Order: sequence, then structure tokens, then C-alpha cells
Amino acid sequence: METDGGWPVQLNVNGVAQRAVAPLTGTLLSTLREDLCLTAAKRGCNQGVCGACTVLIDGRTARACLTLSQNAEDRAIQTLEGLRGDPVMQALQAAFASGGAFQCGFCTPGMLISAYALLKHNPRPTEADVRGHLSGNLCRCTGYVSIIAAVDAAAQALSGQEKFA
Repeated sequence: METDGGWPVQLNVNGVAQRAVAPLTGTLLSTLREDLCLTAAKRGCNQGVCGACTVLIDGRTARACLTLSQNAEDRAIQTLEGLRGDPVMQALQAAFASGGAFQCGFCTPGMLISAYALLKHNPRPTEADVRGHLSGNLCRCTGYVSIIAAVDAAAQALSGQEKFA
């Protein structure tokens, strides 16, 4: 039943059942940031182009600015906040920090989520794999070289193997 602010929505965010009220046209990004106070996903272009709002839905990267909250019901949503203790995310965060793979930091959460999805699917990516997987995430500060190197460093740390194949 509709309330004054929209319709009730039941979301599974970071393994926790969450209730919110969202308009039928309300985005997952708005619900995450404004209702659930999960602010790692950023509002960038609001058109799904920049990748700043990237989250995982059922283990796959998705743009939270293009996903309607109502359509995210009964799906497993993971944000950067929910991956804090994950060894792959910890390796990525350490590599980003030690390699200077961020400057202003605005794109970093989306980059980390995309890199995480890549390494979970392909723990030994080539440089081309990394470039391809991160191609949907825009950064205006770093020039990407340090970001790509950080993903490689994380993959190496996790596998103990050589640099890009």
C-alpha cells in the first residue's frame, strides 16, 4: 500500500533485510544513500555512464542510479560498506592505498566494486581484462595507470603469482 512518500520496499543489502519507502520511480542509489545511509556509492552522472554508483546485485555489477528500488526486491545487493571484511576487498583497498590509485576518491568506491567483481570471477586477469572490466568507470584524476597497477597488485597479493600474464 502506498504511503505519502512512496511504496514500501524490502531489500537485502549486505546480507541484512532492510525496509524503506521509495517512489515507484525511485532509484536504488537514492534509497541506499538517503534512506539506508550507505554513502559509498556516489551520485555522479545519474545516467549510468560514470560508474560512481556501482554496486553488486546478485554478484554482478550494476548501476544503482539506473536500478529502481522496487526492482531490487528479492535480490542480493552488496555495497562497498558490506565488503569491508572480505579478503579480496581488503587486498584491493591495500593495493589502492599503497599504489596511490586514487586522488580525489570520488570514483574509488565504484572502481573497487568493479575490480572486486573482476577478481572474484577471474583471480588472474590480464591487463586487457582489467582495462575492459574497468572501462565503465570514469576517473578524472588518476589517468588509470595507478588503478590498473593496483588491481594487478591485489591479484598478485591474493595469488602470489607473477605480474600480468
